Amino acid sequence: MKCVTAIIKPFKLDDVREALAEVGVTGITVTEVKGFGRQKGHKETYRGAEYSIDFLPKVKLEIVLADDQVEKSIEAVMNAASTGKIGDGKIFVTNVEHVIRIRTGEENESAL
Repeated sequence: MKCVTAIIKPFKLDDVREALAEVGVTGITVTEVKGFGRQKGHKETYRGAEYSIDFLPKVKLEIVLADDQVEKSIEAVMNAASTGKIGDGKIFVTNVEHVIRIRTGEENESAL
């Protein structure tokens, strides 16, 4: 099992969710986060004063999948989240050792 973590632009969330549903993903955890990479934030003006916004709003998706679903899920996220501009985000894939569904006690892939 793998955990696919994707950091994307907030306005792309619905597109990514729909793309993941089409490839059979049944559950996603979504968190609103802030951060920066190469984008390094930007400057804005408010009432004549210029100020820097160092951390940009992003959305973090966490999806735990069976190994055979990982590649098509990554492809779905990449296709749906891409704008071709800096700040589109990143995808991280990590191993998951053990999963337990609290309600039933099911473990590992049957708990997904």
